[in-house]
Amino acid sequence: MEKLDVFDCSNVLIASYFTDDRGCAHENREHTLIYLCSGELEIEERGKKTVLHPGDCAFMRRDNRMWLQKHVKDGEPYRSITLKFSRTFLREFYQTLNRQEIPADSKREKVSLRVLPNNRPDIRSLFESVVPYFDAGDKPSEDILKLKMIEGVYVLLNTDINLYASLFDFVEPWKIDILDYLNENYMCDLSMEEIASYTGRSLATFKRDFAKVSDLTPQKWIIKRRLEVAHNLIKSGKKKVTEACFDVGFKNLSHFSKIYKEAYGVAPSW
Repeated sequence: MEKLDVFDCSNVLIASYFTDDRGCAHENREHTLIYLCSGELEIEERGKKTVLHPGDCAFMRRDNRMWLQKHVKDGEPYRSITLKFSRTFLREFYQTLNRQEIPADSKREKVSLRVLPNNRPDIRSLFESVVPYFDAGDKPSEDILKLKMIEGVYVLLNTDINLYASLFDFVEPWKIDILDYLNENYMCDLSMEEIASYTGRSLATFKRDFAKVSDLTPQKWIIKRRLEVAHNLIKSGKKKVTEACFDVGFKNLSHFSKIYKEAYGVAPSW
């Protein structure tokens, strides 16, 4: 694997191998497990920094934005393996569960990142068993990939009953709270159809449910939220105007300046 930076197997298993430090913005579209083989990984989300070391594994909930800083450490390259769970797979898996064994008191967690207990043999077995594929440059079959997703789901379900609600958040009892979701993801470039889907609703149901919690349309609510955050960032001196504009999700600086002045009576400046 030393000649490869990233080895992607059907967007299910992805191995990364770097011999220099790298940083990237990561926007999770699927629930993901990440396992660190060597090096060091810093994950920053919502102002909180989490550091993973070799042997550590973390669950990253879908539809959240994080900043990943990958470090070479103690002469060892950065090497990680991620396992993604597609919605199609999770829906199929959910249908195989015995409904009587599903914990009724499972509650979807608000945190977007959870570090799993280390030194668990099931976690080591799951990820270290696929290293030979990456070393040889061979992609596992679709059947093997599905088996790995099944293993990964059981790793999570055996960790905490609340991860039932996080993994299978498309199920009605665990329908995602709309405002919780938008407050976490207002800066992301998502269509209304995507937001509806990510909160476990059809577009029609999403619009109906949103009307129950806000007098604004979803689009106007998002613009208002972005302006509020940008305003606070600029006034506190934490960000310059251009940085605040793009950090909260606006794509056009002149448009941002125009609607900022309409909202606050003055043009943004710092």
